[in-house]
Amino acid sequence: MKRSLVFALGWLMLMVPAASFAVGDTQHFTELGVATVSLEDEKDLARRAVDMWASGNSGKPQEIFAETYVNHQEPDAEGGVKALSLEEWEKLVRGYHKAFSNSKVLVLVQIAEGNLVATRWQFTATQTGQYMGLAPSGKEVTWTGVQIDRFDSGKIVESWVNWDKYRLFEGLGLVK
Repeated sequence: MKRSLVFALGWLMLMVPAASFAVGDTQHFTELGVATVSLEDEKDLARRAVDMWASGNSGKPQEIFAETYVNHQEPDAEGGVKALSLEEWEKLVRGYHKAFSNSKVLVLVQIAEGNLVATRWQFTATQTGQYMGLAPSGKEVTWTGVQIDRFDSGKIVESWVNWDKYRLFEGLGLVK
């Protein structure tokens, strides 16, 4: 029994070496060796960033994002890939809020290492406004995605967002 357990743990360590970062050190250090923010603080900021999409959210982007923030949308709703400034990202979120109500965000999992936080999320919303030329349908839709945020000096400086555009469009009846 003991030998089987040792074998299983050894196999697990080989197959999932990245999981070791979750135990132990939770501090980041600058090049000068001064502690900045913990991984838990960064995970909290990443959750707050995703929550900006939720209906009724009164979060303040300037508390979460650096002034030089860049958001990489892949895919962009219109197709292709876009790199948005903080101002453009805020406009995108406002447009989303006009098109969708009852929007809820559920964080499914988060992983943090170094200056990166990966968040897998699920959105559920009702289309009550015009979206991509589609009149309000009243349909409730659910889709998932992953956002990877890069931190510097306690703020998000860059995000890469990959979301299930097909599932959203299918739920709205834009594709079959």
